[in-house]
Amino acid sequence: MIEKIFPNVDWEKMWEATLETLYMTGMSVIVTFVLGLALGILLFLTSKGNIWENKVAYSITNAVVNIFRSIPFIILIVLLIPFTKVLIGTIRGANAALPALIIGAAPFYARMVEIALREVNKGVIEAAKAMGAKTSTIIMKVLLPESMPALISGITVTAIALVGYTAMAGVIGAGGLGNLAFLDGFQRSRTDVTLAATILILVLVFIIQLVGDYFTNKIDKR
Repeated sequence: MIEKIFPNVDWEKMWEATLETLYMTGMSVIVTFVLGLALGILLFLTSKGNIWENKVAYSITNAVVNIFRSIPFIILIVLLIPFTKVLIGTIRGANAALPALIIGAAPFYARMVEIALREVNKGVIEAAKAMGAKTSTIIMKVLLPESMPALISGITVTAIALVGYTAMAGVIGAGGLGNLAFLDGFQRSRTDVTLAATILILVLVFIIQLVGDYFTNKIDKR
């Protein structure tokens, strides 16, 4: 039955492409979470009325986040080709897609982190400061625990966006399901290959959303 619906699909190649997409998404989500969290915390702490209030530092960080968040991903990939070649040694394959994926997603997540931290009750932060808590303690014991449901929800949205980014990266030879759908499907007029790759991408998105919702609901005590 499946062979009749997808006569041109090489399932071994499809499985390899799926693993490449999972690898690119997984690696970029991990690094994006760390970088985005750091940038988001910096944005929050240096903003007006907060612990490290610093107009210059906030303006620079805010500008960097806005610039990289605004560049369309397909253009960002092209702009980063020289940097990727120096860093990775090639512009093809799953590893070559990682710099663009991370640089494209980290500012997006950083903004979500900043928004999540702004939702933390100011009274809790002031109480911690009044008890003499260090900034690192306030971050680890107050800000992150209080905003964790929103942070997980944010990284879930970011991970889903990254799956879409990997598909776009595939168009320029980064590998994965996007690459297979474009080269083996679209360019060779094999609609079934493109359809199969699209279905697998949708399955990945649904799984990521389910896992993200599960952990968000588990942590959210409200």
